[in-house]
Amino acid sequence: MVLAFRLTGISGTVAETRREILDAFNRITGKGGELALPVDEVPKVLILTESAAAQIEEEEREWQMQGKFPLIVEIPGLGGHIEGKKTLTDAIREAIGVQI
Repeated sequence: MVLAFRLTGISGTVAETRREILDAFNRITGKGGELALPVDEVPKVLILTESAAAQIEEEEREWQMQGKFPLIVEIPGLGGHIEGKKTLTDAIREAIGVQI
């Protein structure tokens, strides 16, 4: 996934274990220490695969409740959508009552 995004000019980090995912998340958000980037370069959107997000679910939820940037968007990984996981489209449909 990181390679695919990199081909479009979007940088990313490969993280597989919970510790690696949490370290990358904290580095990007500045949670638990200093930002790895200057404040004006903090991304506005953080894209996580569903499987990565599932490993840091509590930290992700806490971050989203603060309403800070970056906003977090979960996408299916190369293995496809995780069964039972609500998609972004499902969340929008529930929030506004319109199918997109």
